[in-house]
Amino acid sequence: MFDLFRRRDTVVRYVMGGLLGIVAISMLLYLIPGSGMNTGGGDTNGQVVADIGDQQITAAEVYRTIDSRLRGQQISPQFVSVLVPQEIDDMIKEQAVAYEAKRLGLQINDTQLANTIRSFPNVATMTADQYREFLAQQGFTVSQFEDGVRKQQAIVAAQNLAASGAIVTPQEVKAEFQKDFEKIQLEYISYNPELMRATLKPTQEELKAYFDRNKGFFSVPETRSFLMLVGDPAKIAETIQVSDAQVQAYYDSHRETYRTPERAHVRHILFQTGNKSKDEQEKIKAKAQDVLKQLRAGADFAKLAKENSGDPGTKDKGGDLGWVTRGQMVKNFENASFTQKVGEIGDLVSTEYGFHIVQVLERQEPRTQPLSEVKDAIANELKKGSVNDKLQNAADDARAALVKAPNSAEQIAAKYNLILTRADNHKPGDPIPEIGVDQQVDAALSALKKGEVSQVVQSKTKLAVLEVAQVIASHPAQYDEVRPEVAARYFSDTTIAVAQDKAKKAIEMLRSNGGDLKAVAKAVGGEVKTTDLFTRGGAAEGLGSGTLLGEAFNHKVGDVVGPIGVSGQQVVAKVIDKIEPDEKELAAKRDQIVQQIQSQKSQERAMLFEDGIVERLKKEGKIKIHRDVQQKVIQRYRG
Repeated sequence: MFDLFRRRDTVVRYVMGGLLGIVAISMLLYLIPGSGMNTGGGDTNGQVVADIGDQQITAAEVYRTIDSRLRGQQISPQFVSVLVPQEIDDMIKEQAVAYEAKRLGLQINDTQLANTIRSFPNVATMTADQYREFLAQQGFTVSQFEDGVRKQQAIVAAQNLAASGAIVTPQEVKAEFQKDFEKIQLEYISYNPELMRATLKPTQEELKAYFDRNKGFFSVPETRSFLMLVGDPAKIAETIQVSDAQVQAYYDSHRETYRTPERAHVRHILFQTGNKSKDEQEKIKAKAQDVLKQLRAGADFAKLAKENSGDPGTKDKGGDLGWVTRGQMVKNFENASFTQKVGEIGDLVSTEYGFHIVQVLERQEPRTQPLSEVKDAIANELKKGSVNDKLQNAADDARAALVKAPNSAEQIAAKYNLILTRADNHKPGDPIPEIGVDQQVDAALSALKKGEVSQVVQSKTKLAVLEVAQVIASHPAQYDEVRPEVAARYFSDTTIAVAQDKAKKAIEMLRSNGGDLKAVAKAVGGEVKTTDLFTRGGAAEGLGSGTLLGEAFNHKVGDVVGPIGVSGQQVVAKVIDKIEPDEKELAAKRDQIVQQIQSQKSQERAMLFEDGIVERLKKEGKIKIHRDVQQKVIQRYRG
């Protein structure tokens, strides 16, 4: 990797790009005060769901976190009251642990921060400027994001502290060994509701009667029909021309921007020596000298780099590091890059990372790039700035015009070079013409009444202004409005009930006839099948994971088991074989089992630690949950 040999005092600047790999981590997002944009709808924007010490969790942060979890999916109404409070509780726990970590002094220093960031996947591909620009697009500053990383790492440190010291007894190891490695074999019949669907042929009268009995499960969500003015940067850009005089003026006022320091285009092959003994290092050096000899004899540098280099970031590119400047690299590597002759294969270069074979492909003296080299880039930059300004001005002016003259969207769109589109009976999560699925637009839309015009909404790279034409409130459904949903739910409920009834009759018969599954299959229906031997952690052929059949492991050969719900099926079974684990294998498995139990105990201790902190902070008055705002958040997802 390029950054492996940069000077230590410049590491942080170059590894910031790696943070891009965790932008989607919602925990980190809501731990950053004031981060991002409010995405909540209605009057919950900016409202506080909970106070934890001097920090707050807002409704917008909850929306952002839940929407990230859902990825555009809708929540069934019956689950909203469970999911939303649980998500809020989890966020409160995280923030409470962060608060406690701060009180305990568990804060990471700059070196630890740099080491953490170095582990992120995009470290080698993003410059500091690209990193800052990306975070700005997401609504973050560098300091906000770094503070979030520090807080996240402090949470991890607190959790690790709480989880440490778990003791595992020999008795626990033996019991876990028994549980993990004993095997059973089953003979079984499964009743799959899906396979019974074809036997059901309900009449319309039956479906209507089912609807009447279950009206509470069926409702029509609120919908909105609206017009939308969309500002598209590409369309605006077509109208912009940049003159040569503008380009020249920009170049003259930013001439220092185009001054480049001395730089070298370098490729290398790295032979890593980290954590190697002295003898091993000597062998590695000998190998490096052999490769060096091959190169000086005319061997293909790129081929040998791919075969031998320990730098994963450049080996597949033939060792090519691209252009480097002074101050970027560790001292010995830098000296070779700026003293070797162009094209020369130099002597081995030793650094803290190992031995390098370095070749300088090109070198440039300090210079100012002429206008001819940067003219196109300047024109694009000027156009980009003009596009953003013109787009924002057009959207602002169009909104003001639409507020003054409702029902004139078509004329306004033409005047300001915007796209006019319409959506009818729109529900949150539905795709929107010209934009697609967009939570920002949905949030803005949910706050509007009929005839109202939204503020300018940022939608990805576009801007939008909405005018609501009609609002149909959520209401209990009439049968004709939800016929497909009624039929789907009827089939689901009825087939499950049929499968459960058959399984119940089958297990009663099995217990009375001595476990004769063939007789049961003949009388009740179903096919008798047999699994292979399997463990709790293994797979039972035809049924799925052995963990779903844990009850069967508590029985002896000949016992009948069930009904058990497995992968949507109802299963009745008989244990036909059982093999106890070989005690001789316990020694070989002991360390693995100890680690497994310690991990489980550590998780349990960490959970108790979190719960304890929350309860103590509540007693101290450091945590306050605003239930009224929480209910508004729940209502938003009920749609």
